[in-house]
Amino acid sequence: MIIPVKRRIGIEEEFLLVDPTTGQSRRNGPDIAAAAEEQTELQRQQVETGTDPHTDLSDVLADLTSRRTRTAALAEKQGTRLLALATHPLPTTPDLTPGARYERLSQEYGLLAREQLTCGCHIHVEVPDRDEAAAVLDRIRPWTAVLLALSTNSPYWQGQDSGYASYRAQVWDRWPTAGPTETFGDAAGYDTHTARLLATGVPLDPGQLYFDARISATQPTVEIRVADVCLRARDAVLLAALTRALVETAAREASDGHPVPDVSVAELRAASWRAAHDGLGGVLISPHTGRPAPAADVVIALLDHISPALRDASDDDFVAAGLAQVHQRGTGADWQRNTADALGPAEMITQAVELTRST
Repeated sequence: MIIPVKRRIGIEEEFLLVDPTTGQSRRNGPDIAAAAEEQTELQRQQVETGTDPHTDLSDVLADLTSRRTRTAALAEKQGTRLLALATHPLPTTPDLTPGARYERLSQEYGLLAREQLTCGCHIHVEVPDRDEAAAVLDRIRPWTAVLLALSTNSPYWQGQDSGYASYRAQVWDRWPTAGPTETFGDAAGYDTHTARLLATGVPLDPGQLYFDARISATQPTVEIRVADVCLRARDAVLLAALTRALVETAAREASDGHPVPDVSVAELRAASWRAAHDGLGGVLISPHTGRPAPAADVVIALLDHISPALRDASDDDFVAAGLAQVHQRGTGADWQRNTADALGPAEMITQAVELTRST
C-alpha cells in the first residue's frame, strides 16, 4: 500500500443567500449556482461550492477564497449577498429547489426535508485504498466532535437563540442516516453496512448516507461531514488541516496495528451533542476518558494526538496560528452572538457578508 507523503484535501461549502438591505433570505440559489457552475442545494436559498484537491494549504486557501469571491460577485449581480452562516438568524421559510430528487425527498420525509435549511462544510481527504479508508473511519470516530466544536457557527434558528453553538447539527441529525457510525473493519464491512441500510428503503440512494464520516462514492477520499460552514475562509482551511492530520494519524495507527478505540455509537452521539451545545465555550467529552473536560484541554489533546502528522505535512505553524485566533476571538457562533447583541441581527448579517468574502 502506497501512502501519499502529503494527502490532497478539498473543501465543499454550503452558503445562504440574503437580501443586501434586510438580511432576509433570497431564493435565487439555482440561478447563481448555474452562473457559477456550482451545485444547487435542497433549498432555493442556498448554493454550494467546492475546491479542487490540493496538497498545500496555501493553495486550498487561494482556491476557497477565489470561489467565495466569484460566487459572491455573481450573487451581487442578481441583487443578493453570499452568507457563510450555518443557519439563518432571521425567521425564514425554506423554498424547495425544483428537481425530481428534491421533490422526492420532500414527499418522503415531509416536514423534516421542508424545514432543512442548514449549511455545512465537508472536508475530503485523499485515501485511495478503500480498506485503509474504512480503517481510518473506525479510528477517527472519537475525535470528530472536536472538529464540530471548532466550527460551530449556527446559534440562531428562526429568529431565536437556540441555546446551542451549532443548532445546524441538531437539525441535520433528524435525518435517519445522519450521525456517527459503528466500526466497519475493512471495505467489505463498510459495503455490507451500507448495502443493508439501503435495503431498508429508508435512504433513497447512496447519496443520502449522511454519516458523520464516509467513504466517498465518487472520489478516492474519505469525507468528514460534521462541521458547520465557517464564517471565515481561513477557519475552513484550519479545519481541513486538522482533518488531514487526523486522517493521516488514523492511517498510521491502522498500519501499525493499533486497536480501534472502544467507544459506542451512543457515546459518540452524546459527545456530538455536547460539542454542538457548548462549542469551545464549555466542556467537551474527552476521547481519552469519555468524561467531560474543559474544551481547551480537549483541543490540546487533539493536537497532541495528531502533532506528528501536522509536522510531517509542515502544517503545524498554520494550525497553531489558526487555533490561537479562534481561541482569542471565539468561534463563528461566539462572533454571531456578540455582534448581534451589540448591533442587532440585521447589522450582524451585513458584517457577516463582508467576512464571508474576506481573506
